[in-house]
Amino acid sequence: MPEPAEDEVLLKIAACGICGSDLHMTENPATFGLKPSDVLGHEFVGEVIRCGSNVGDLKPGDCVAVAPMRGCGRCESCRKGEPAWCAEMRLIGGGYAEFATAAARQCRIMPKDLPISEGALAEPLAVALHAVMRSGLKPGNCVLILGAGPIGLLVAFWSRRYGARDVIVADLDRHQDARSAALGATGFTLSGPSLAGEFREKTGGEPHIVFECVGKRGLIDFACHLVRPHGTVVGVGLCVGGDEWDTFAALSKEITLVFAAFFTMAEFETALGALGPGRFRPQELITARIGFDEVSGTFEALRRRTIQCKVLIAVEADESANAGRI
Repeated sequence: MPEPAEDEVLLKIAACGICGSDLHMTENPATFGLKPSDVLGHEFVGEVIRCGSNVGDLKPGDCVAVAPMRGCGRCESCRKGEPAWCAEMRLIGGGYAEFATAAARQCRIMPKDLPISEGALAEPLAVALHAVMRSGLKPGNCVLILGAGPIGLLVAFWSRRYGARDVIVADLDRHQDARSAALGATGFTLSGPSLAGEFREKTGGEPHIVFECVGKRGLIDFACHLVRPHGTVVGVGLCVGGDEWDTFAALSKEITLVFAAFFTMAEFETALGALGPGRFRPQELITARIGFDEVSGTFEALRRRTIQCKVLIAVEADESANAGRI
């Protein structure tokens, strides 16, 4: 059990999502500076059980979702609620455990009417929101999303919420077809050489914005060929090991190319609020809740493109209340 520093809280973990970034980290630990003793898990939620001496805005019994970017807390970026761009930022883990610590400023209290485990969705939901904010999406835009993983599906959720007319998700298989519709997508298609034509059939034109949410080599280039002139390509997927692309398509179309990583604390709070009632619910992502004894097998299965979407490591199987009980 870790000890909280003066600005930290000690949390009893309720749930933690398994993220695609976790898979990347274990495949390339040196790239991410990981040591064998490090505990993964950055999509977590829990109950405060002890507070450091300088913590005044949280108390034992509070249920909180944690934004995993740990900044210095003093610089301009941190004061603006943007710790991801602090010069001292580090991404904390710890969610694959019974207990973890986090700075109080990283925590936001869960809405009382939500099951506590659902707070583990706030982190990926905020990542997707930041990507949509970076894209400059306008009501009526046509959007294409490459990749039907959790982030791609949540980009569909926010794109529809912010007024996109057409939201088409493309993937190599149809496992997430129905789930994409439940999250707000207006269409689903298989990715490949015929994707441009299929998008045109579904929407009547070319996409204003293409979100690359896979992180595989060559997909930024693919997105640049798909987007309309003066359109926008947003790189969201984590492509480890470098990429190659032909700049001619981007140059000749005068494409805006932007990248999105992390999020602001304001976006994190917006994401928590979006877990409440609505026509489309991010909770549709959750395909399994597992215990610690199932983590190893599930983790390895997720490397092989299973039909799972978002798997939560949940301390208890039944968490119907968020009232300080885990």
